[in-house]
Amino acid sequence: MKFFRSFPLMLFVAGILLAACGPKQGPANLVFDQAWVRPLPPGMKMTAGFGTLHNTGDGAIVLVSFSSPSFGDVSLHRTEQVDGVSKMRAVPELTVAAGEEVLLEPGGFHLMLMMPRSEMKSGQHVTLEMASDDGRRFVFEVPIERR
Repeated sequence: MKFFRSFPLMLFVAGILLAACGPKQGPANLVFDQAWVRPLPPGMKMTAGFGTLHNTGDGAIVLVSFSSPSFGDVSLHRTEQVDGVSKMRAVPELTVAAGEEVLLEPGGFHLMLMMPRSEMKSGQHVTLEMASDDGRRFVFEVPIERR
C-alpha cells in the first residue's frame, strides 16, 4: 500500500528529472534584431539570412549549430577577401560576448540557407534555430523580404 501512496510523487520526480535531461530552451538573452532572409531567386536552391545578434545576458553565447525546418541545411559563413578575391568560408562557431552584438550582413558573417523544402516568397516567414555549446536553443521567426 505504501508504494501506491508514493507512486504519484515518484512520477512527479521522474518527470522533473527527465525534463532536466532534455535540450534547454534558451532564455531571452539572445535577440536576432532586424533579421531577414533574402527571397529565393527562380531556380536557386540557396539563399542567405541576415540581421544583428544581441547577447543581453551575463555570459558569452557560443553558437555551434544552425537549422530550419524550411531548409535541408543551414550553416554560418563569412565572406573574406583573399588576394583581392571575395570568398565564402564556413565558420564552425560564432561567439557573441555578453552585452555585445554581431552583425550578419552581405559581405560578412551570414547564414547560408540551402535545400529549401518549399517555395519561399517575400512576405512569408521562416523559423531559424540556433544552438549554443551549452545546449541552449534559440528560435526566431524571420521574414522573407527583398532589401
